[in-house]
Amino acid sequence: MNVSYKWLSEYIDLSGYNGEQLAELMTSGGIEIDIVENRDKGVTGVVVGHVVEREKHPDADKLSVCKVNVGQGELLQIVCGAKNVAAGQLVPVATIGAKLPGDFAIKRAKLRGVESQGMICSAKELGLNDKLLPKEQQEGILVLPEGTPVGASILDVLAIADEVLELDLTPNRSDCLSMLGAAYEVAALTGRPVTLPQAGLKDAAEVASDYVKVEVEAKEQCTHYAARYIKGVHIGPSPQWMQNRLMAAGVRPINNVVDVTNYVMLEYGQPLHAFDADKVEGGRILVRLAREGETLVTLDGQERKLEPHMLVITDGTNPIALAGVMGGANSEVTDATVNILLESARFDGSTVRKTSRQLGLRSESSARFEKGVDPARVIPALDRAAALMAEVANGLVLDGIVQSEPAAVEEAVIAVSIAKINGYLGTELSSLEIETIFGRLQFRYEVSSDHVFTVHVPSRRGDITRDVDLIEEVARLYGYDNIPTTPIEGATSPGALTKAQAIRRELRKRLTNAGLHEVISYSFTHPERTALFPDLTSNAVPVRLALPMSEDRSVLRTSLLPQLLETATYNRNRKNDDVAIFEIGSVFHTDETELTRLPQEKHRLAALITGNRIGAKWNRKAQPADFYDAKGIVEAIAETLGVSGSLSYEAAKPEHFHPGRTAAVKLDTERGPLVIGYVGQLHPSVQLANDLGDTYVVELELTLLYEQADFGIVYKALPRYPAMQRDIALVVDRGVEAGALSAAAAEQAGALLESINVFDVYTGERLGASKKSVALSLVYRHAERTLTDEEVTELHASVVSKLEQSFGAELRK
Repeated sequence: MNVSYKWLSEYIDLSGYNGEQLAELMTSGGIEIDIVENRDKGVTGVVVGHVVEREKHPDADKLSVCKVNVGQGELLQIVCGAKNVAAGQLVPVATIGAKLPGDFAIKRAKLRGVESQGMICSAKELGLNDKLLPKEQQEGILVLPEGTPVGASILDVLAIADEVLELDLTPNRSDCLSMLGAAYEVAALTGRPVTLPQAGLKDAAEVASDYVKVEVEAKEQCTHYAARYIKGVHIGPSPQWMQNRLMAAGVRPINNVVDVTNYVMLEYGQPLHAFDADKVEGGRILVRLAREGETLVTLDGQERKLEPHMLVITDGTNPIALAGVMGGANSEVTDATVNILLESARFDGSTVRKTSRQLGLRSESSARFEKGVDPARVIPALDRAAALMAEVANGLVLDGIVQSEPAAVEEAVIAVSIAKINGYLGTELSSLEIETIFGRLQFRYEVSSDHVFTVHVPSRRGDITRDVDLIEEVARLYGYDNIPTTPIEGATSPGALTKAQAIRRELRKRLTNAGLHEVISYSFTHPERTALFPDLTSNAVPVRLALPMSEDRSVLRTSLLPQLLETATYNRNRKNDDVAIFEIGSVFHTDETELTRLPQEKHRLAALITGNRIGAKWNRKAQPADFYDAKGIVEAIAETLGVSGSLSYEAAKPEHFHPGRTAAVKLDTERGPLVIGYVGQLHPSVQLANDLGDTYVVELELTLLYEQADFGIVYKALPRYPAMQRDIALVVDRGVEAGALSAAAAEQAGALLESINVFDVYTGERLGASKKSVALSLVYRHAERTLTDEEVTELHASVVSKLEQSFGAELRK
């Protein structure tokens, strides 16, 4: 909203404040002023001149020699190159010694041998935005209206000795989208009274209801519609003072009738529209919702396809305007217009907004309706516009207003106590100080004996609906700078990560240090993807989205592995065959086909390795990734979280995994060993479907790991006594697990066994098709003394005996 200082001074006394000071005052009060523009760009010595005669230059076809009267009997000879200069015109003349924008000085000169004693100016040469001029004046010199006094300063005639404040309004302060709103705001800040404009309508013998009929069918979308009838208007340019104010506000003058509607809209904040009354069939106005298939050619010449949610003004049959947005070309005011049907209404903001956005048609009118207009100004704005049309267009305003039954306009009545105001602001304001503030705002109020204010908020301030809004008004008018600084008090505690957050952060660091890349994928996936790895997801039912962006992202994921597969395939298709990635994220489980409760969100960690672990170089061959690389990821996680001793592995055959290269990962808990995930190779069919080579994956539930994780480090002294090592190679059935052999040996050896390690597994024809050799290395040590060879030999023999009895093992020869 652009506010002219001169225009604003008509409603409130601004003495003592220039534009910059007024901007600072309003900004400190909560209405931010972006720019204060001085319309006077340094123009001096420019007056109104009357072109007495105009002749062609003797030596130049495109130049004219003009005799110009600039007042006080002074007649100047001026050479002018404008095509539109003509005798009889009133024009701005820069006399000798005048200055124009850019510090351009006017001097006596000769043009092609003819002396020129000044310059006839265009709008642009005076520093005006010529785009805001009527179209016929955008080229050539500026022609002033008839009756402009000769010799008058152009600064006064065009009101360019003015400052314009550009208000940067927040959406809630739509009351300041008008000159009166800005005046009320300045009045509240300065404590000065506001002078409202007077309509000044004359009595007429004829009544408007004989020419106009109003009916509102869409009562929810239009709560008040009022119309006046003005007869016998003369269409022409509006007076210079009105044009000046419109241009200062950034509005281009069109003609006196249209300019009046724009002028009053800027003055009151109430949009208006003027119809050519003779083009409205029977003078009937019907406000209704559009019908399917209806169209309207708007004032910009575009045909608009209407939809049933759009509010239209009709002549009873056909649309003649888009309510609150733009008028129709079929009822446009033209030079031939004689009678005016003037509309002022209150349209629903959300309806106007939806129509405006759908059609891509923004206007000053729609912007105001969207943010909310003052319902109490519908009639005053209508009367003001009618009075101005009578003044500037010589129209006769018929008696009476034709209107629909208006919806009741109720003031907001809000109670707030002095204690609450001071409690919120940290002030000690007295009742008198608060009364003064509400008085400056022109809010009616009553004060009870217990110091509670009951405030009646006028309808122009639709942004004030609660007691805290009143407290904000008190704060800004009291002055934000005057509110005391209050130290923050109360107990504080340092911020810290939760245990789960710390674990996830540590896992990310450990896995990235190990050479894996973290990926972050969508939580949404295709329904078919959730059918993969059902054992991991406990046969969870996928949760469908109500409004998915596409079928590929229509359900919540139940596993992280499908997204890792997509990422690996994406890389493989771009010649990046060696992929090592991981993701820590959430999956969503439910056992309901129709949700009656929220799905369960679980944290998971998943990793995928495919391609080579180590690439080929001149001195080595490539080393492809294998199962033990994936198992190493699990072991690294267990070591990081301090749960290595609680993890175990068991051969497993979950669906879509390789049946012979997959293990379930178990964690010892108070409820016994529980499966928390799987590590293994993908089934060859899954690898083929995703165009991948041998691919190994891990997926683990993190919830139990959160509970079991222990970051404590246990230190023990270096051993003082030597250890003794014994190696054995046992021939057992191929189905016997090396882990089972190690566990049985450790149990039999007891406390003297320091470590046990499988260092070789051999299969071959010499052993037979159903046999294998497992070599174990056992280290014995006593913490208090040196073991004897006899003790170790005896203990080791018992371990071998145990393994022979339990697994049918034979020592390999």
